[in-house]
This record gives sequence, C-alpha cells and structure tokens, in this order.
Amino acid sequence: MSETHDLAANAAQIEYWNAAVGRTWVQFQAQLDRQIAPLGSEALRRLDPQPAERVLDVGCGCGQTTVDLAERLGREGQVVGVDISEPMLEVARARPLPDGAPPPSFLNCDAQIEDLGEAAFDAVFSRFGVMFFSDPDAAFANLHRSLKPEGRLAFVCWRPFVENPWMKAPMDAAQDLLPPLPPSDPLAPGPFAFADRDRVLGILANAGFRDTTVEPYDALIGGATVDEAVALAFRVGPLAAALRVAPELASRVEGAVRAALQRYETPEGVMMPAAVWIVQARR
Repeated sequence: MSETHDLAANAAQIEYWNAAVGRTWVQFQAQLDRQIAPLGSEALRRLDPQPAERVLDVGCGCGQTTVDLAERLGREGQVVGVDISEPMLEVARARPLPDGAPPPSFLNCDAQIEDLGEAAFDAVFSRFGVMFFSDPDAAFANLHRSLKPEGRLAFVCWRPFVENPWMKAPMDAAQDLLPPLPPSDPLAPGPFAFADRDRVLGILANAGFRDTTVEPYDALIGGATVDEAVALAFRVGPLAAALRVAPELASRVEGAVRAALQRYETPEGVMMPAAVWIVQARR
C-alpha cells in the first residue's frame, strides 16, 4: 500500500482535517475518545474480531480503535489504520500498546481511492470515519474489493442531528444569538451524511455488500465537567462551525450554552443522549 494519496479526491476534506480542525481533534483527543468510546465499543463488539485476523480501521483518527483492535487480534493478527489527517495520525503512532498487541500500521491515505489490496482483509471497521467521502459509492466499492470473500464490515455513524442532543442542545441554546445559517446539504460529506438509513443500505448494495443490517443504538455519552463540555461544544460540532464564521459571538452565547449543558450534569459528569446506526455487512 502506498502512503501517498491523490489530492484530487476528497481534496476539501483532506484540507479540512489537516488544518485547524485536525489540530482541534488532537487537542481534545482524550475527551473525545472518552465521549464516543461506548459507541465504538458496541460496533467493535458486533464485528467480533478474532485472533490472527487482518483488519482495516477506516478513518482511524488518533488511533484509539486501532489499538483496541490490535489488543483483540493478538500477536498473530494485524491491524492497519488509515486516515487523511496527518496531525491525528501523529497521535495514533505515539500511542502506547497493551502487552501482546501487534504494532498497528498507520497510513496517511484516502480509503476512497487508495489501493488497499485485493481480498487483503478479514474485516473492515470504522468509528465515525466513513461519512466524509466525496463519493461514498466509489469508497465502499474500494473497501468491498479489499475484503476477503465472506469478509465482514462494521461501522458506527450518526443518526439525524435532531436525535443527538449532545450536538443539538448547545446549538439550540445559541441559535437565537447567532446570525441565520445557510441551509446545509444533508448528503454532503460530514458527520450526518449517513443519517438516512435507506441511503446507507443503497450505498452498500451498490458496492456489492450483502447481509446488510443498519440498526439503531442509543447511549448516554460524555463524562466531562460542564467547563470541559462547554469548551468542546465551542470547538467541535455544529456550534463550533457557526462560531468559526462569527468568532466574536462566542462570549455572547457562552452563558446560554452553559445553562443548556448544566441540565445534563450528573455525578459522572455531563451525560447526554447519542443516537447512532450500527451497520454490518459482508462481501
């Protein structure tokens, strides 16, 4: 596999994840990992990786799931993590490994177009890493090609924005204090690009997958203090996107956002509902 990628494919996303946004995810890596870990763990449980298998982790980011996979696969297994964000991959490559886990390979490449090998993997996994392809049909056809016959696919992606208070509540609290936002394209690359279950089924069918299931999964996620939750909402998610356009409004909306998040405060920290699809299929 080449460690280079064609900048013409997913060029906007490559620029996005290698600039300020990628550095932001690195800055908040520990908090983000803690927040979404239960959702990735459920998808990983359903994938059921077996010792000595070879697994591809798509959109591996800062590498938590890649290391989790390596621990499950054992010394005879192999996991390859791929991502387009070099700042996040730097964190991934520096992660300590549990005893007995094989060192993962981390590649800076675009899984939509990279030659990942013909029938090279027993399984493909992703935790929120597959919703950013400019051409998801082409991307999943490429992933399908990389799987061995009967190879397994499992990933977790967000259900609609309105079902996810952990992102919606801060935005709702600030909405009246922000200028009107332009309408977004629900099919554009982004966190909610796979919110439509039927779209996901269609993409996977077009790519040649079979035995596909797209099942809802709900959990409370978080665990941060109110201060930490406010800081994260200002840097990651829809509110953060709005404030990147109008950063001078941050101080104006802080009180409303803080009040909204305080309603979810528990002895375990700020815990908020999250709604995802867990998707499974076979080659």
